[in-house]
Amino acid sequence: MPAKITTIPVSDIRGYVRLSVDAAIGVANLTQQIHQTVLDRPGAFGAAARGLTGGIAGVVYRGVRGGLHMGGAGADWLLSIFDDQIPPESSPNRDIALAALNGVYGDQLAATGNPLAIAMQLRSDGRSLPLEKAALAAALPHASGRVAVLAHGLCMSDRSWRRKNHDHGAELARTLGYTPIYLLYNSGLHVSVNGRAFAETLETLARQWPAQIDELVIIGHSMGGLVARSACFYGEAAGHSWRRSLSGIVFLGTPHHGAPLEQIGAWADHFIGKIPYAAAFGRIGKARSVGVTDLRFGSLIDEDWRDRDRFTLSGDRRRPIPLPEGVPCFTIAATKAAAANTLHDSLVGDGLVPVTSALGEHAEPARRLAFDPDRQWIGKGMNHFDLLSSLEVSDQIVRWLQLGARSCA
Repeated sequence: MPAKITTIPVSDIRGYVRLSVDAAIGVANLTQQIHQTVLDRPGAFGAAARGLTGGIAGVVYRGVRGGLHMGGAGADWLLSIFDDQIPPESSPNRDIALAALNGVYGDQLAATGNPLAIAMQLRSDGRSLPLEKAALAAALPHASGRVAVLAHGLCMSDRSWRRKNHDHGAELARTLGYTPIYLLYNSGLHVSVNGRAFAETLETLARQWPAQIDELVIIGHSMGGLVARSACFYGEAAGHSWRRSLSGIVFLGTPHHGAPLEQIGAWADHFIGKIPYAAAFGRIGKARSVGVTDLRFGSLIDEDWRDRDRFTLSGDRRRPIPLPEGVPCFTIAATKAAAANTLHDSLVGDGLVPVTSALGEHAEPARRLAFDPDRQWIGKGMNHFDLLSSLEVSDQIVRWLQLGARSCA
């Protein structure tokens, strides 16, 4: 049997070419900075190079960058002739690759207009849903008045919800009659940017839904939970109607107060920047997206990052944002430990998010999230991604919602 040939959309090729050119220019800049550092001959912990090389070397580096720009522009123009601008057909492998790329570099993709940047959308069965009433009714002929919107985490996509032949959304549809809708977004953007866009998307969905919405619940995994909280903040400020329909939020491994890996990354940036010969390489680490650095403390709104250098080592300066008023909120944390282990839960948790962060606990009273004890649950012997496939987690979500989240208020 002949091998199946996979066709790569021209728009994707254009995106990867642009990304390759940007990466090559970044390497040229890195090389020039190292060159300047060597010329300055500092001591092991002397001052780093203040500028880029000049003279003949500077001309050479400018020529390299100019050539890369011209070559990239020429390739983009040539490919544009064959690009019919029809949105490429989605496939699981493509979605997985783009989701990971957007999580790490999504802000840069969006800023440069790269076609690989993911545009926020609501999906079902891996397909984008039209947010117009007649078309939405045709796409979802069995839409009910109970709607569950599932928001994925960093570097993930709507397809991430199906893991090990399980999907929390499908289980809610089977057991409680919810119509599951899956959010897809560029997780490399600021949480607040995605939160505001999510709020607006939910407002459109509420107005165009083909049935009367009796219950609207959001299930947020990891960063998706932060995006949901941010959406509630901006939806409330804008007076959106969907906020009045919101009957519950379930958080799965959400880093409400940050994730250790990004906090460690911030310290690494700081110390690498102090060593001249290594400082240039620190630019590689600083290429990570604003979405990633938002996870340092769990930033939700614009003022948490606006007019601040995200790579400056500083304490938690977030504005405390409580859980949305009048909305029953439930949280599930996980720990890789098989039994209660305070030290392990605090430092490791599910491998990415400590139990205390997932439960909204904080040393400062103003930052603590008021989850009722009966709305918290901890899964033992689970990692961060097991939260997506665990039948125990699924059963807990169903138990919380089976009587109607509003009855828990």
